[in-house]
Amino acid sequence: MSDITLNAPKLFDLSGQVAFVTGAGSGIGQRIAIGLAQCGADVALLDRRSDDGLANTASHIKAAGHRSIQIAADVTSKSSLGEAVARTEAELGALTLAVNAAGIANANPAEEMEEDQYQTLMDINLKGVFLACQAEARAMLKNGRGSIVNIASMSGVIVNRGLSQAHYNASKAGVIHMSKSLAMEWVGRGIRVNTISPGYTATPMNTRPEMVHQTKLFEEQTPMQRMAGVDEMVGPAVFLLSNAASFVTGVDLLVDGGFCCW
Repeated sequence: MSDITLNAPKLFDLSGQVAFVTGAGSGIGQRIAIGLAQCGADVALLDRRSDDGLANTASHIKAAGHRSIQIAADVTSKSSLGEAVARTEAELGALTLAVNAAGIANANPAEEMEEDQYQTLMDINLKGVFLACQAEARAMLKNGRGSIVNIASMSGVIVNRGLSQAHYNASKAGVIHMSKSLAMEWVGRGIRVNTISPGYTATPMNTRPEMVHQTKLFEEQTPMQRMAGVDEMVGPAVFLLSNAASFVTGVDLLVDGGFCCW
């Protein structure tokens, strides 16, 4: 043991840190953003949504006793992301944590898919993650430290039975390998980069009334016989961002209820 005085619970403490979360207006991104505040961080919230999603996230962060700012922007815009990170540092302080959760999902048989459908998804799910990492890392490199978590999917590792989503699967596989590549580019410069690959998760996108039959299949196909709740993505994100994972970089953490074991 190198330090028997180490306080294990403090390993997960994010007090005094500033986080930047994309896709913070709903689903996994929203819940992780709130979770980071509950662990002590101030959080910049970015989403392109026009509803009250960001305001709802911000209200929960305020209730946790921490600061947030709301930024309406699109992750496919390099200039918007650069401005968002600059505003984050100006209003909250030096950026040290980031979670890139913005993404979309849809399906269509490959032989019928229009180029626009393919390209729009790739622009958001893959290019958007790269541009966000780029903007975040520029600040973190200046600050001398940082940890980035990108939300991928088990669909980047396996092909989901019964779903025609070659473009989505490819985008998430790209996020996983791109994150490993970025982790190695920045490994000696104070930045860690990891991914979380959720299995089927009960987000608003997956719990719409018209999804009832599909949801039942998702549950049946998962070894744990249920979908994940968005709350169950908070612990993995906090772990990878915190000092508890100080020797962890370039890792894809599957949070899939055992799905990829079969």
